[in-house]
Amino acid sequence: MPSKIHWKGRNDFFLAQVQIAVILGVAYWGNNWPQSYPRNDNHDPRMYWVMTGAMFVAALASMQRDEKKSSRVVLLSRAQTEEWKGWMQWAFIMYHYYRMYSVYNEIRVFVSAYVWMTGFGNFLYFDKKHDFSIERMVSMWLRINYFPLLLSTFLRVDISLYYVVPLHTVGFFVTMATCYIAHNLQNKAGLGYWSSRGIAVAISLLAHALFYETSAVDFLLNFSEEVHVRFQIDKYSAWVGIVSGMLWAKFTECSSAQSESPAAHWLQRFAGAFLIWVWWYGFGYMSDKYAYNPIHPYVFILPVAGWLMIRNSSKFLTEIHSSVLEFFGRITLETYVLQFHVFMCRDVQHIPIVIPGSGPDGSLVLKTANMLLCGVVFVALAYWARKVTVTTQMTATELVKELLNGGTHEHADDEKEPFVKVEAQQSNGKTVDVEAETKPAAKEQV
Repeated sequence: MPSKIHWKGRNDFFLAQVQIAVILGVAYWGNNWPQSYPRNDNHDPRMYWVMTGAMFVAALASMQRDEKKSSRVVLLSRAQTEEWKGWMQWAFIMYHYYRMYSVYNEIRVFVSAYVWMTGFGNFLYFDKKHDFSIERMVSMWLRINYFPLLLSTFLRVDISLYYVVPLHTVGFFVTMATCYIAHNLQNKAGLGYWSSRGIAVAISLLAHALFYETSAVDFLLNFSEEVHVRFQIDKYSAWVGIVSGMLWAKFTECSSAQSESPAAHWLQRFAGAFLIWVWWYGFGYMSDKYAYNPIHPYVFILPVAGWLMIRNSSKFLTEIHSSVLEFFGRITLETYVLQFHVFMCRDVQHIPIVIPGSGPDGSLVLKTANMLLCGVVFVALAYWARKVTVTTQMTATELVKELLNGGTHEHADDEKEPFVKVEAQQSNGKTVDVEAETKPAAKEQV
């Protein structure tokens, strides 16, 4: 029988594109909402902390124990990672909405933590799977870039507005290259595990230094000044994540979560709190962001490590998570790019007025109701965008795999499980989510 391409996900792919077109239309409508006011007029520290408190209450109320319990201690599980992303994203969006200038340094740490996860999670994936295929590259490029690029093009917005997207993309490929070097050093040069990883990480650090610590970094000006600044603030974040991934097994062995002693748990918590205090006392207190930014790449790991030590200080803490924040953490890419056009508008420069009387001089009740109404639409749209983006990612990657394999014989896959069923399970979280492969998680999920 002649060889032919069997793209089982064809219909799902095209249906997803129709849905994405609708989402883009809603984003355009929201971004050009006729009634709005400048975001600078919405500076409100009190409401920022009220919303932060509301998030904290929701987190506590939705705490639950992981269904799958085992005697093995798993630090930074998939659910905990999503929870972490969720509360950081909440703080990030409210920082933008209420113009909370005073937490700028903390927000910088949160952004760096996201990029750290890219290096960390992808190192764990590549170190275990050794999957350096074109399909893998296409899959992750699509997941990170597809929707943001469409949004940028359709709304005629410079991609640098979504600067975290290129940060994650570069972080992914840097991690992949580093792990590929380590893989070849071990399997072709015959070096041991630690020697091969150590040399690869050193080569990666040298490459970072030669680019970021020399005039070569000005190459980024060809994209924009924003990209030039943002990449320098997070120039080592992914690399530190790679190193952390390499040492994670050792940290897990030494963690107080392995112990049943309350004293050990509290000792690790105090140590973590001390690291956060060192960051704040030495650097975090600085009110001038232009003075803090050059220091940030070298010190952001202090509060990140401190938080991880506190959050994973006992086996019980490693097994619980907030389902509300986990949900919010699963849609961080979509909430990140859509916040500029739906929750806020005119490329994040304005606050939309949907409810009459909720302008800058309106009552607190009306302004809060307006924010909540926009927020519901915003989160629902982000959830939908994530679902169709994952469908696009999976079906397009399937097509690439078929093309690279030269097609399959007719009817060869007739008895295999239908793609639609697999994708539905993936979207419902019943099986491993492809996005999970960019971040740390328990067992097979990284």
